[in-house]
Amino acid sequence: MSFVNPSAIWPIVLLSLSNVFMTFAWYGHLKFRSTALFVAIIISWGIAFFEYCLAVPANRIGAQVYSAAQLKTIQEVITLLVFSGFSIFWLKESLTINHFFGFALIAAGAALIFRA
Repeated sequence: MSFVNPSAIWPIVLLSLSNVFMTFAWYGHLKFRSTALFVAIIISWGIAFFEYCLAVPANRIGAQVYSAAQLKTIQEVITLLVFSGFSIFWLKESLTINHFFGFALIAAGAALIFRA
């Protein structure tokens, strides 16, 4: 029985969690537009700290298995997935068919990065 290398899985888990924090740091304040910009910046910066606490180890661990380009590609695909859910559930914005086609093109490009 073969097992999946934990160094291949942990970066995906950590980058997924990291992206939740990143998305809230970058876009969460859009739900509170009446909040002063300076306050939004400080809160976003605080949230981003936790994003870095997950992203840096994810990339360190992932570098044992993936190239830097592959790690960046994984992060970008995760970002699109997290942002899609965030956009729908937090910002209450809908995604259109054009969004799905655009994301599909990005996914196709990501697939090229992993071709041997």
